[in-house]
Amino acid sequence: MSQALSSSPTATPPTATPKIGFVSLGCPKNLTDSELILTQLSAEGYQTSKTFQGADLVIVNTCGFIDDAVKESLDTIGEALADNGKVIVTGCLGARANEDGGNFVQQTHPKVLAVTGPHAAQEVMDAVHRHLPKPHDPFLDLVPGAFGDAGIKLTPRHYAYLKISEGCNHRCTFCIIPSMRGDLVSRPVGDVLKEAAALFAGGVKELLVVSQDTSAYGVDVKYRTGFWDGKPVKTRTQELVQALGELARPYGAWVRLHYVYPYPSVDELIPLMAQGLVLPYLDVPLQHSHPDVLKRMKRPASGEKNLERIQRWREICPDLVIRSTFIAGFPGETEEEFQHLLDFVREAQIDRAGCFAYSDVTGATANTLPGQLPQEERELRRARFMAVAEEVSVARLQRRVGQTLQVLVDKASALGKKGGVGRSYADAPEIDGLVHLLPTDKASRQYKVGDFVKARVVEAQGHDLVAQIL
Repeated sequence: MSQALSSSPTATPPTATPKIGFVSLGCPKNLTDSELILTQLSAEGYQTSKTFQGADLVIVNTCGFIDDAVKESLDTIGEALADNGKVIVTGCLGARANEDGGNFVQQTHPKVLAVTGPHAAQEVMDAVHRHLPKPHDPFLDLVPGAFGDAGIKLTPRHYAYLKISEGCNHRCTFCIIPSMRGDLVSRPVGDVLKEAAALFAGGVKELLVVSQDTSAYGVDVKYRTGFWDGKPVKTRTQELVQALGELARPYGAWVRLHYVYPYPSVDELIPLMAQGLVLPYLDVPLQHSHPDVLKRMKRPASGEKNLERIQRWREICPDLVIRSTFIAGFPGETEEEFQHLLDFVREAQIDRAGCFAYSDVTGATANTLPGQLPQEERELRRARFMAVAEEVSVARLQRRVGQTLQVLVDKASALGKKGGVGRSYADAPEIDGLVHLLPTDKASRQYKVGDFVKARVVEAQGHDLVAQIL
């Protein structure tokens, strides 16, 4: 991504150790960009903070996908400028241009010091060096933390995101991600596995694999063979997932897959889940079910066959949990097409479903499609969708009552004496449900954050479960 720099203001003398305030917004892919930048800052001896106060400079990693995210990003930049005055902007919103071709962020906030697009750690560091120099001292500046090659992580220590690729080759009509993050660029498989190994060795109990399109990993390099631990490994999703599962096994750790487009090749992953090598959990961005709507969306992967595909997956792996996101009120969506979507959610038994009312994202080609629905109708359909999705989810959770599940602990009060909160294999952090752990009554049942415990489900409450430690 190109970088735009304003004229440098007169800098105030930095503190003895230059301090940089850092704010990260947006999706897990953006979070991994933030982790890379923070790792480099720390390696060069900069002090970092989550607050603006007392900082010599502030970096804001932005999101620019939907209107609410754009507003949050612009508000945060404005707040940083007001509180600190010296701000570098990076992330998806930084790549956005106005109709006249000028940079959207710089025209909105002309006082920012620098603007870069996403996945631009070196450009960010160049801007930092320009406005807040810090000579590197090889004897004092070291990469901190327990994760070694994996660098700094912004998640709790017991789980981490692993980004396997950048960008996307699709041109879905509602999406502008390719214009922000570019086309697909797969990371070398050896680098991915090296980072995963460092994370497991550092104590990570759950690895969440993310990208814009996980199923497409390696397409851009024609699935070329890389090397890990002296062995050849194809740059392909199946081989990568198998290797990650084998890396995780000695640690008893989880591997969870996100953003898995439903290509036929995903069929090859389901046996790995049935074998317990990786979690029987798929985050599949289906977006809709009706063939005509999917065609207007320009969605890949033969979406009209998704019901049959999901049913086949469940036959191979009965424990499979599927989460997905959908769009209600897409341009031209008829009542019949929307009913098709509701029927699909019921028949496919989608365990966890999120839904967006279609919104006009600046730069998306769907904005020009005929049949734009009134905003009120879009929101109404979203509400109707969520009612059906909740009905399905609650019914599937009721089946869990009486089951014994492995639970990864996220919170523990007084080592469990006052209860705790965790997640089963069916629950990804921050987007799915929780397992509320009842207070323990025996010292042998004590636990802490990051522990795996066995618990029997005694109740289902909405999207969450209540369980007793065994």
